[in-house]
Formats: sequence, structure tokens, C-alpha cells
Amino acid sequence: MKFQLEDVTVYFPYDHIYPEQYAYMLELKRALDAKGHCLLEMPTGTGKTIALLSLITSYALSKPQNPVKLIYCTRTVHEMEKTLAELRLLHDYQVQQLGPRAQILAVGLSSRKNLCVNPKVLASESRDSVDAGCRKLTASWVRAMAAENPNVPTCEFFEQYEKAGSSAVLPPGVYTLQDLRAFGTKKGWCPYFLARHMVQFANVVVYSYQYLLDPKVASIISKEMQRESVVVFDEAHNIDNVCIEALSVSVRRQTIEGARRNLNKMRQEIERFKETDAGRLRAEYNRLVEGLAQRGNLPISDTWLSNPALPDDILKEAVPGNIRRAEHFIHVLRRLVQYLEGRLDTDNVEKEGLVTFVGSIGSQAGIDQKTLKFCYDRLHSLMLTLEITDTDEFLHVQTICDFATLVGTYARGFSIIIEPVDERMPHIPDPVLQLSCHDASLAIKPVFERFQSVVITSGTLSPIDLYPRLLNFNPVVSRSFTMSLTRDCICPMVLTRGSDQLPVSTKFDMRSDLGVVRNYGRLLLEMVSTVPDGIVCFFVSYSYMDGIVNSWNETGILKEIMQHKLVFIETQDVVETTLALDNYRKACDCGRGAVFFSVARGKVAEGIDFDRHYGRLVIMFGVPFQYTLSKILLARLEYLRETFQIKEGDFLTFDALRQAAQCVGRVIRSKADYGMMIFADKRYSRHDKRSKLPGWILSHLRDAHLNLSTDMALHIAREFLRKMAQPYDKAGSTGRKTLLSQEDLEKMSEANMNEMLY
Repeated sequence: MKFQLEDVTVYFPYDHIYPEQYAYMLELKRALDAKGHCLLEMPTGTGKTIALLSLITSYALSKPQNPVKLIYCTRTVHEMEKTLAELRLLHDYQVQQLGPRAQILAVGLSSRKNLCVNPKVLASESRDSVDAGCRKLTASWVRAMAAENPNVPTCEFFEQYEKAGSSAVLPPGVYTLQDLRAFGTKKGWCPYFLARHMVQFANVVVYSYQYLLDPKVASIISKEMQRESVVVFDEAHNIDNVCIEALSVSVRRQTIEGARRNLNKMRQEIERFKETDAGRLRAEYNRLVEGLAQRGNLPISDTWLSNPALPDDILKEAVPGNIRRAEHFIHVLRRLVQYLEGRLDTDNVEKEGLVTFVGSIGSQAGIDQKTLKFCYDRLHSLMLTLEITDTDEFLHVQTICDFATLVGTYARGFSIIIEPVDERMPHIPDPVLQLSCHDASLAIKPVFERFQSVVITSGTLSPIDLYPRLLNFNPVVSRSFTMSLTRDCICPMVLTRGSDQLPVSTKFDMRSDLGVVRNYGRLLLEMVSTVPDGIVCFFVSYSYMDGIVNSWNETGILKEIMQHKLVFIETQDVVETTLALDNYRKACDCGRGAVFFSVARGKVAEGIDFDRHYGRLVIMFGVPFQYTLSKILLARLEYLRETFQIKEGDFLTFDALRQAAQCVGRVIRSKADYGMMIFADKRYSRHDKRSKLPGWILSHLRDAHLNLSTDMALHIAREFLRKMAQPYDKAGSTGRKTLLSQEDLEKMSEANMNEMLY
């Protein structure tokens, strides 16, 4: 269908549109018109992705003189592929309606591991070793040697790509990672470098958050993106945590030992170069003396990682004199490593600010702030001069220089925290020195400044007013949408006590209480005997899940549960968990039914959908608060209180409830779907906790479903399932419409629309 939205003709590839999709597009268009940023919360399963893609691509078509470019950021490769599949459907429809004028180029970009087609390189296990394997075949000096000696191995795909020169381009279309690999294999070109090159010319780019938020990657991949781009962060409820991780570094004993090995190897290389090719070291020294930036003119195959600090924080000045000579730089790094090793040798937890930490490096190791700031760039320059290709072996010294540059660049928003042991395993000595970033706005600030519109959207952004404070920006539009339904297909409940009327909670002083463990077990047992197909359970942590499953096993509850349904468990091993999920789905498909035990902050809670019969009920055992004794968390809470006036309790509750909402939202993936959500903890009955859940859950949470015991929840579940078994009118012709056709949109004026929605 196509329809007018103010002055834009929107091309939408389906015959009907949800009212909330229309309202979402309206708000999004207002943000684009205002050239400002926006925050939009839209319930899961209401077609948020296609609404975004339709509006932004149609908006670009309506302004051919200066079309906007769409940069769409996802968290996982799976989400990236789903987005590109939706975009292909939309693109086909637009070309069918408008002909060649609507053709665009849309590219997905991921790491070499996901795009490489060279079997020798792909044989490596980890991402770092694939990167290093690629460099061993494509680095400019390797190719120069191969030109003189044909026995030096190179990558045939990269050579063909280079040979094709300016004719190595992608024709218009939508390319998933698989399409890029297929195209590269057919043409004999390297898909990774082809995609990297085409990102600058594509109308739509889909890639990971890190490509914009992690300064090491962003200034290589995203530096050419034009200002007239619209940046979308999808599933962005955890965006503050992604920003913080991008600027945090941990140094352990293994890092120190590895860095020492790296430095010894580099020293040997420098000695070898002095004997055989002293001119190259001299040339590098002269380049540094003249202060020539070398990043701009590197061949694409030699760019490795950019500076870990943010681009505008790096002063355009020459590298300090004391580290221009390679051997002097190695000597400075040795002193730094020795200093860090000394700091790790402590029996007490230590916390200090960056200014005092840099002061103590200066007084004890004799390294000043400016020298620290240039460590990473100087290391990069030296590794290119020494022609080091196996970069995966040099990860430890990279970490040290990454740490040094961040410490030398920033004065606030960070803490140095040294812990001799992990508090959860106090008997195992594992000292760690952490440079912990507390201010999420530091990483995202350049994105807000550089691009005209940034859209932050997710199904869980409640309370929505906290995000502008956490990320330090002013959105022009901030809206939360509800879900229009023809039947009440979501049934949230708050369970506060068991059948024996004992309260249930995962509060620290109650969680190991046998009564609580027994009541949780009885709740699950009652539900598996009543609810068909799949049930998903979320626990607050791995250790709590292990403890409770052990108790249920000893008391025989687990055996009783398994008489009704098979039980599968998420572990910290990705392969095991993937296998468990596959078997869980098989058990649901064949009618046997299954229960999946998962963790609220694990992989399953974030990216896996339990739609249709894979998830008819989700039970959230407890409130998934972060580990509140963590020194890093405490330091961040202190910073938020002092800088943004966000109280500790408010942030912790907000963080726990966005996680809980994310978990329970896994079961509703479309309007034809139905599912129940049980929040099993007495704390959910408190208004200050409950009110932080998203509006689309709260609007279905009736007063009669608060403060339930197990038998009452069972009665409500039976009634709900009976009601869902009845046939229903999908279009909602009686009363409120939930599917709008083209005629409906044409008939309705905007005022009418607002009246119907709110």
C-alpha cells in the first residue's frame, strides 16, 4: 500500500498497517523534519523495523535533491540479517511501484569472520585470528614481497578485487552478508573489502553498534559518513551499557605477561631492522618529527584499529619527542607495564580518579600524560614499520596502549578500580585493574554531534525520561506507544506468595529460604500441568539458577516437572545453549512441550524470540538487579548521582525492570500471538517498582492480577487460555480497528486518527 503522510508518499509493502505503526511514522517524520534526535518506545511484535525502514526510505525518495542516508545499527548479526530481509521486501515493492528511480544500494557490514571467503583464513577459530590471517595475506608489504617472489602466499580474492580497481562495485540492490559472500565468490573479489568500500556509497548501511560507538572502529569505518545521515539504534534499551563497555579496559596478570612477551619480540625486530634496514626506522622517526598524520594515506588493508579515544579528543600535535625513537618507546612501555604489575600486587580494593592515577604514573614510572595519550598511535605506527601481520599475538600490548591512551586523554567520567579477587570467588586470587567508564554520554556524544538525526528505539525504554539524562542529549520527540489489540492477548500477573501464603522473593535475605524455593517449584509445577507447549523461566543469575535447580532436583520437584514437559537449560557455553534451544523448539513442535531455564542477563534474554507455541508463558523469578556489591557499579552510581542527579535506587530499579521487561517481552512477537507473563516476586506489587515497566505491559496489568498466590494465578491462567482458544476477528471491525487498509487511511483525517489512537 502507499499513502500520504503530510508531504511524503510512504511506500509500505503490506496491504494493512497497524494504527501504532502509522503514529510511529508520524512522530519519526516530525523528528526528521526538525533535523533532531528522537526516543521512541514501541511494543514488541508491532512491526517497528518495517515502519522505520518504510518511512526513512520513502522520505529519502521524496527529497531527491539531498537524499538522506540511513545508518541502521543492530546488536547481533541475526538482527542485521532480519533487518536486511525486511528491507529487501520493501525495496522490491518500491521498485515495482516506481521503477528504476526507486533503486537503492543497501549493504550489511560485519567482521572479516562473517564475510571472508578464503578457506585458509576461515580455518581459524576466533575473530582476532581471522583478522590476523587476513593481514598476513593482504598487508601492503606482503604483497610487495609477493610481486618479487611468487612463492609468498597472498589472497587471490583480495588481488582480484585490487586488480578490478574502480570497476569493483556492487550493482544496486539489498545485500545480506550471505549475498555479499555469494557475490564475492562469483566475481572472485573479497566481500569484506568490497563492503567496506561500498559503505561510503550505499543508501542504507546495516551494521553493529560498535561501528559507531567504539572509537577504535568508528574512525576507520564510519568517518566518511555524511552529516545528512539518519542513525537508528534498534533494540537500544541497553545502549548506555554498550557505550560504557566501548571505553572501559581491564588489565590482568595474563595481560602483563603477554605484553612483556610482545615487547621482547618487538625489541628483537627493532634490532634486526637496525642491522638490515635502518632506513625504515629513520624514515618513521622523521615522519613523527614532522608530525605527519599517517592514518589518512594508509592502504585499506593496513588500517588496523584507530585510536581508542574519541576523534576530537586527539590533539593534532606531533608525537612527544621521548617516544619517537622505536627503542625509546619500547622502554617507556616496559616501565608502564612494570608500574601496572606493581599496582596489581595488592591485598586491598583500591579506587582512584584518573588525575591522581596519572600523577602516580608520572612520579613512579616517569611517564607524563602527553606520552600516555600517544601510546596507541605510536604502537600502531611501529607495528606498521616493523611489518607485523600476526596482530592477534599482540593483543596484550594493544590492551596496555589502549589503557594508556584513555588514561592520558580523559580527566573525568572514569575511575581506576583495582580488585585483588573476584568477590563471588574470594578464595581464587585473580587481581584485575579496571579502567571503568561511568559516563555513557562520552561515547555517543560524537554521534549526536555529527549526524542530523539519531533515532533511539526499543520495546523497553521506560521510564523514557531517564535516557536523555543518561546519554546527555535533548530529543525533539520522545514518545511511548501502546499496542492496539482486538483481544487481550497479553496477560501479565504479579505473584507475591505461594499457595501456603508465604511471600516469595529473590531478596538476598530470602532467596535461600526453603519456603521460597519450594513455592517457586510448586508454581512451575502447577503451570507445566496447565499451560500447553513452551514455557520460559528467567532467573536473576547463573548461580541462583544452579542453586534452585539443585534444590528442586533433591526435593523431587524437577522429576515431577519432567513428567509433564522436557527441561532445557541455558549455560555460559554458546554452543551448548544453541543446541538446547534447538531441542527445546523440537520438543514444542512435536507437541511434547518443554520448559527453558534461562538467565535475565544472559544471551537468550536479549536476542531470542519465543513466538507462538514456543512461549505461551514466561515466568520471571525475582527482580534482576545487578550485583550491587560490584565496585564498578558502585562507582558508576556515585558518578550518576553527582553528575546527573540520578539517585542510586532509581537507576538500579530502572535497570532491573528494563531487563525484566525485555525478558517477558520475548513471548509476544505479533498481534496474532498470545502469552502470559508472571512476575514472581513480592517487590513487583510495589507501585514504585511496577510503574517502571513499559506502558504496553502496564495497560494490560489489571488490579485483580496484582498480589496473587499460586492457586489464584493458576485459575487466571486457565481462564485466559480458554478465552484465547476462541476464534477472533483479526481486523477488529467491531469497535477499535487494529488493521488499517489504504481506504481507511484515506478516509480518516489526522484528527480522527488521533482520536482513535488515544
